[in-house]
Amino acid sequence: MDPVIVVGAGPVGLALSLALAAQGVPSVVLDEGPGKDEPRPARTVVLREDTADLVERLGCPALHDEGLRWAGWRSVRRKQLVRAVPLGDEEGAVPLPSPVHLPQHALTGGLRAAVASEDLVTMVPFSRIDTLEQDPHGVTVHTREPGSTWWRGSYLVGCDGARSTVRKLLDIRFPGRTAVERHAVAALRADLPWPGEAVLHRSPPWRSGGAEVTARPLPAGVWRLDWLLPPRGELVTPDALISRIRDTLEGWCGETPAYELLDTGVYTLHHRLARRWRSKRAFLAGDAAHLLGALGTQGLDEGLRDAENLAWKLAQAWHQSASELLLDSYQAERRAAVASRLRAADQSLPILRGGAGLRTLVPGTARGHDTLLADGHLGCGPLGAPPSYTHSPLSPPRTAAHATVGTAPGAPVADVRVTAPDGKTVRLRDRLGQGHLLVILVAPGTGVWDRRHWMTAGVMPRLVDAVDALPVKAELLVTEGYPGATAHTVLLVRPDGHLVAAFGGVRPAELFAAADAARGGAETAHGDDAHTTSSSDRTADVN
Repeated sequence: MDPVIVVGAGPVGLALSLALAAQGVPSVVLDEGPGKDEPRPARTVVLREDTADLVERLGCPALHDEGLRWAGWRSVRRKQLVRAVPLGDEEGAVPLPSPVHLPQHALTGGLRAAVASEDLVTMVPFSRIDTLEQDPHGVTVHTREPGSTWWRGSYLVGCDGARSTVRKLLDIRFPGRTAVERHAVAALRADLPWPGEAVLHRSPPWRSGGAEVTARPLPAGVWRLDWLLPPRGELVTPDALISRIRDTLEGWCGETPAYELLDTGVYTLHHRLARRWRSKRAFLAGDAAHLLGALGTQGLDEGLRDAENLAWKLAQAWHQSASELLLDSYQAERRAAVASRLRAADQSLPILRGGAGLRTLVPGTARGHDTLLADGHLGCGPLGAPPSYTHSPLSPPRTAAHATVGTAPGAPVADVRVTAPDGKTVRLRDRLGQGHLLVILVAPGTGVWDRRHWMTAGVMPRLVDAVDALPVKAELLVTEGYPGATAHTVLLVRPDGHLVAAFGGVRPAELFAAADAARGGAETAHGDDAHTTSSSDRTADVN
């Protein structure tokens, strides 16, 4: 079978190719550029816990080598500390995971290094496509000079950014809002009063502070500073930016400390959502499908979630064929999740930026506003929390056999310790992304037994038989405990870590039905007219 064609070699395209390779699917990555990225210290990314774990599983060392996990989060308004939140696993810390902050070129470089050691991924630089044709069996694209070539693929994914050529060739509209926010940015090395902590300062009391300034730490004493600019009209000259830097450092430190300016820039944020994310055998992911980023939301996070969601579905289709429902579910799940994030941001903007409208309907305390802003930056609430696919077309009907646990069906599972088939105890997330379902038995006390004993004891033999009989491949794991679960609860988990269902005990028939639903049901042929319109096609646009 032909490889999957991935158009675009940014973090999303590279992550998708690696995720496909981890599931035995070859891909060709068509890179418009030369195959390397110019270092830009002021262009950084923040990865939440789930997306950081994904990047680590894909073999990218950059998170450890060039990233920094925040030790805390501070919110300040004028001269008053509004909130201080410790992050991470330190003793006494609240249970909020620590985001990872790193330069985007470091992330891209780390993913490129992982791709270079992967035999199933072929990188092709200087390859800009200009033609895209589909038929019932695959996709054909043409790249123009200097590497004029025809390429044949089983499927194609456009990860080629906001000005996506793939999206234009598929004639997919990209409506939304322009210039939602503007920021001036500087990357500099300096000693600030909060080593390792991120700071959001609203209404700073110095002349050039503007409405909001954010400081995010990086390794080696480097910081990224962002100043929120008026929506339009203010020209940021180099002299004006230097004045902002000096005033801000003086306001925080009492005097302007010595600093080394590494990089500067001005960027504008847009909110857009593609009408469709699938057209027959072609898909969109990352910035080609959506743009967001206001109020601390992270567009790259969502792009990496696109890649993780789509990879296991394409792997199923590539290896065994797949139902149209399974392939349609990518758009249904991911487009709905991003649309919800965009709606939350658009509803919060008038409240937080001093506009009218919904501001009058929400308590207007500084602390309430701070919570909304912190959600986006820290990965909490509607602005930042990992998505839940509660209404997925892959969800099985609920029956009396289903049990309630601490994770709702469709939500990401808790990262508990599990015993793998080889007898090793690992994190549950370490078993994700391998192309098969996970069946997890909650069995308190098994940790004190040798695996060869408890594999043949109690409910295990019956559960082993039930897993062997499933319509798709699944791996059986055991855990000492899971939030909200009682002994002998059985969890069914998708390859991307979202809960399919939980059962009170071993229920072979119900487990089979849930696994069948998770794979999208019976396989169907892929024809030019086979693609059905999913529910997210009918979702109202975010304007």
